[in-house]
Amino acid sequence: MGAPSVPVTVRIQAEPFDAAAEIDRIAAGRTDIGAVVTFSGLCRAEGGKLAALELEHYPGMAEEEIARVVEAALARWPLQGVAAIHRHGRIAPGEPIVLVVTAAAHRTAAFEAAEFLMDYLKTRAPFWKKEHHADGSQGDWVEAKAADDAAADRW
Repeated sequence: MGAPSVPVTVRIQAEPFDAAAEIDRIAAGRTDIGAVVTFSGLCRAEGGKLAALELEHYPGMAEEEIARVVEAALARWPLQGVAAIHRHGRIAPGEPIVLVVTAAAHRTAAFEAAEFLMDYLKTRAPFWKKEHHADGSQGDWVEAKAADDAAADRW
């Protein structure tokens, strides 16, 4: 009997995700997994100034790009499961935006792969974010931050 196949989920969706269900999808019944790392990114209120973020993407292209980076993570770390889920549409403060789940025999691989995937999703995934202010005005498209680019460049 060979090693179990590596479950991979890449999804872009408007509705909130269920982090516990995604962990179960990867780890249920598995005894070879010693570490599961999750990262959930939430929409911030930015000190009460933000009413919502509106996220846009190109369907099909965004999933393909994220899947390509997940494959790079699988090639680089001995992972036993991965989920990368990103929302689109209008997202209010406190609501989840992104979920990354990585599973491995040991924690180092799971932590590093999760960080690698989040650095990519934060800086290079094909999403565009527009701010909607609490005062009813529409903000600008959100630009990438230099600190996020620097974090991604280390990979």
